Amino acid sequence: MRGDMEQQSFKGLLSLLMTEMTELFRQELKLANAELRQNLSRASSGLVTVAAGSLVAFAALLVLLQALIVALANFVEPSIAALLVGGTTAVIAFALVQKGLSSLTAEKLMPRRTARSLRKDTELAKGHTP
Repeated sequence: MRGDMEQQSFKGLLSLLMTEMTELFRQELKLANAELRQNLSRASSGLVTVAAGSLVAFAALLVLLQALIVALANFVEPSIAALLVGGTTAVIAFALVQKGLSSLTAEKLMPRRTARSLRKDTELAKGHTP
């Protein structure tokens, strides 16, 4: 009789543990979803601001580059001045694009807090399951 009660108690505890773990993982998934939405919202608003600033900066850059070409044309042929300024600008643009692309990796957008929390939960579950 006592063995049956202990077996039922053990089954009940195991069932409760599984229910609690399932709920915990559901909550973790909700947290991950909320964190991803928050990160995407932040990134979206930042991208709009960067785009607007980039358009203004581009207009200013064109004016400054034209002024540089005109100034260089006093020393070399205008076509050579345009090639020098254009080539230098292209090299700088390529370097900037490469640097920007390296910062847009999936790893940098990953919800780190949620991943850390899920790892801890998994380790905890492994430690408490027979």
